[in-house]
Amino acid sequence: MTPTLPPTRRLRIRHTTSVSYAQAAVSSHNEVRMTPLTLPGQTTLDARVTVNPTTPTWSYWDYWGTQVTGFDLMDPHENLTITASSLVETSPPEPLAAAPTWQEVTEQTTNSRLLEFIAPTVRTTVPPRLVKKARKAAVDLDPHETAVTVSALVADRVAYLPGVTGVNTSATEAWEQGAGVCQDIAHVTIALLRGLGLPTRYVSGYLHPERDAELHRPVAGQSHAWIEYWAGDWYAYDPTNRTRANESHVVVGRGRDYDDVTPHKGIYRGVAGGPPEVRVEFTRVG
Repeated sequence: MTPTLPPTRRLRIRHTTSVSYAQAAVSSHNEVRMTPLTLPGQTTLDARVTVNPTTPTWSYWDYWGTQVTGFDLMDPHENLTITASSLVETSPPEPLAAAPTWQEVTEQTTNSRLLEFIAPTVRTTVPPRLVKKARKAAVDLDPHETAVTVSALVADRVAYLPGVTGVNTSATEAWEQGAGVCQDIAHVTIALLRGLGLPTRYVSGYLHPERDAELHRPVAGQSHAWIEYWAGDWYAYDPTNRTRANESHVVVGRGRDYDDVTPHKGIYRGVAGGPPEVRVEFTRVG
């Protein structure tokens, strides 16, 4: 009997970032992390990054395994538009494997690259009292159960509310004010899971907002953030939506926190302008 293959979907993603300067920027130097990765369960069939004003671009893989597109603009420019287009095929996640013991997690973490995902960062540092709260909620649970329980603890406390935090908000600030966006919820969850000894990394990517979207109909969306925790292998979980990452999630990059996978960052010479305008559009094509 021929084995049944998991259902797949194809998503076309268009991510546009527009920057307007108060006065013409003399020059700018930019890095873009908007190209989806090819991974088990996710294949990038086509991807390109274009820039207006037109300028040569180059690509490389950074330390964390994310594809980076770089470019410089050396002539004065009043506006900058970056368009990242991709076609990605995704499939549902594999069933969870049996969880290792906490002792096995500790042994695997020691003297390995997993240490990079157990140490707190500025964005993922929380007071000991919050780690104590998480430890109490997760008592006698295995690593898989702990990830889900702590994620729920955070989602119960930090309501999803756009506009109340910024890109520099810390995990502690998001917890204290009880509101934030997916980036904040991911940072708090990471902080608590690392505090419990579970290696956890930040994932930047996209989430199609309509799981059962009809074919060929464009849908407005946005970038998204979730986590991956290590329990013998890396497992993805979306604490904002209280679910395992699935075929609607598209991975662009992973790192210790948002700073490692910022979609667009750079420097320019000129007068400070307003925040960039970001638009993300999804079209399910298969």
